[in-house]
Amino acid sequence: MDSLELFRAWVQEARRMVFFGGAGVSTESGIPDFRSVDGLYHQQFDFPPEVMLSHSFFVRHPEAFFDFYRKKLIPPANIRPNAAHEKLAQWEKDGKLLAIVTQNIDGLHTLAGSKNVFELHGSVYRNHCTRCGKAYGVEAVRDSAGVPRCECGGVIKPDVVLYEENLDQQVMYGAISAISEADLLIVGGTSLTVYPAAGFVDAYRGSRMVLINRSETGKDHRANLIFREPIAQLLSSL
Repeated sequence: MDSLELFRAWVQEARRMVFFGGAGVSTESGIPDFRSVDGLYHQQFDFPPEVMLSHSFFVRHPEAFFDFYRKKLIPPANIRPNAAHEKLAQWEKDGKLLAIVTQNIDGLHTLAGSKNVFELHGSVYRNHCTRCGKAYGVEAVRDSAGVPRCECGGVIKPDVVLYEENLDQQVMYGAISAISEADLLIVGGTSLTVYPAAGFVDAYRGSRMVLINRSETGKDHRANLIFREPIAQLLSSL
């Protein structure tokens, strides 16, 4: 039995699959990742992206933060889920997938129909006033100019986890709990270099961990199967 056939058999047998994913899941939808040759971290800006996406930069230079955020973090309105998002949503609907744990903020898993999604780094589609707490959709930031303001005068902040900020405790514990209960863990489209999120895969206790990524990761030694194909192409073939 070759690797693909074994993967297919594991999926058929699974009842508590968990998918842990990163930016590579959305590249086939047209959203660039961060660390590839053409990724965000290899583009030239006035400040390094990790500085511009920090809490302190948001506080000290809000106009520059929002200018960068609108251009680089909010997906175009025509971006749609790809075959990977759709396959995962179908597995959940079929009662095979327990949860999705994602580092992405693009909301494509939810758009594809997935319900139990742990968004470790938040979502561009959720925003709130830093003064009164009022909730806003993505349009409040996307369609504004300069620093978006609430009707009370407070700054509208995206519900995304910036550098120097902590992950949401409830989301974090839910993700770790799901991974620890998985009978099949699929890790896809992530270099597993961003912590603490990358360390969550260590909560997996089983012997069916499948890693799908175009390049090597620091967790390759833990995987029972490794694929280097595009993730949407691979999952749609299962």
